[in-house]
Amino acid sequence: MSDGALIADWKRTRFLGMAEADVRKFAEGSPEERAELITVLMRAGCATGRRKERADARVGPWLRGVHLLVRTLGFGRVLRLLSLAAPGYTRADLPSEEEVGRLKRAVQMHSRMSWLVNGDCKSEAVTAFVLLRRYGLHAVLHVGVHEHPFAMHAWTTSAGVCIPDADPGGHAFTPVLSIDCGGQ
Repeated sequence: MSDGALIADWKRTRFLGMAEADVRKFAEGSPEERAELITVLMRAGCATGRRKERADARVGPWLRGVHLLVRTLGFGRVLRLLSLAAPGYTRADLPSEEEVGRLKRAVQMHSRMSWLVNGDCKSEAVTAFVLLRRYGLHAVLHVGVHEHPFAMHAWTTSAGVCIPDADPGGHAFTPVLSIDCGGQ
């Protein structure tokens, strides 16, 4: 609507109106302002207070698909395609360590169980980055190097959790590339 928004609650057959200032605050405001509007919508019964549980079943196909892309196109080209697969929007609420930890366990489990992927850090990091961004959560993909002996490693960071671990085997990797906001 030109001067606001109308939210239809079809289950309860009722309507809830929002003023133009509230719509603008929701679209352009800070995360705190958006959270305040969500709280009002929750009190009105138009929004739920809990996030829906993420389906870990999606991890397997994404992981295998990303691995095949990395093997066929190369890791650099896959990184350039991230902006297409990982949207650039972020939810108002921050991800919890528990939620990101659950995704980390699912990615590692599917990676170990798959004879195709078998613990490839690039596939795990890109899969975690894409899924976190598709959930609307903030994530940063890092690619790092270790000089002696030379090695490269990729990992995704969100809510203080690294998928896979940022320093496997106790080797610290220096980030040389960090991708945020859907590959931009």
